[in-house]
Amino acid sequence: YAPTRCAAAQTSTEQGVLPPCHHHEAVHDPQLVPCTCPLFSCPWEGHLEVVVSHLRQTHRINILQGAEIVFLATDMHLPAPTDWIIMHSCLGHQFLLVLRKQEKYEGHPQFFATMMLIGTPTQADNFTYRLELNRNQRRLKWEATPRSVLECVDSVISDGDCLVLNTSLAQLFSDNGSLAIGIAITTSKVHNAEDEM
Repeated sequence: YAPTRCAAAQTSTEQGVLPPCHHHEAVHDPQLVPCTCPLFSCPWEGHLEVVVSHLRQTHRINILQGAEIVFLATDMHLPAPTDWIIMHSCLGHQFLLVLRKQEKYEGHPQFFATMMLIGTPTQADNFTYRLELNRNQRRLKWEATPRSVLECVDSVISDGDCLVLNTSLAQLFSDNGSLAIGIAITTSKVHNAEDEM
């Protein structure tokens, strides 16, 4: 089980301010990428290979190891907007799980969960991730190709390319205000078929 949220992000998210999407801003050096932490505005830029160390050191985001993990998001009752985030290391790559509570329609908060590869879109196409909720003899699975962190989390959510839960569904799978999400990452079948050729 993972710790809850990035502590450094609590102030900005609890004030009700959604972070701006840095990925729509012009990047002067094509080798540099902006901070990929979706929780709040961060002026940092760096090479893709040092993003993980930046997230761990500056934003104190924990990293879990293994092909299958369980992420525990606590305090689901907190008002929107609120973000929970964790890094997941497996198959020689690092992934970023983002769970966001926000109001898509006024007065109706929803939960959006997505997995993003800390890598390029071409690398992301080689993987499949699965998010699974399992409680009270009910099971809900979402399976998709991760998006690259070079894309903005806001655009992933607005595209609807993520697991979306309304409040009543999230409550059905939560336990005392905590939501356990099983995460599994595999290499995609397309990638494996190409390797065999």
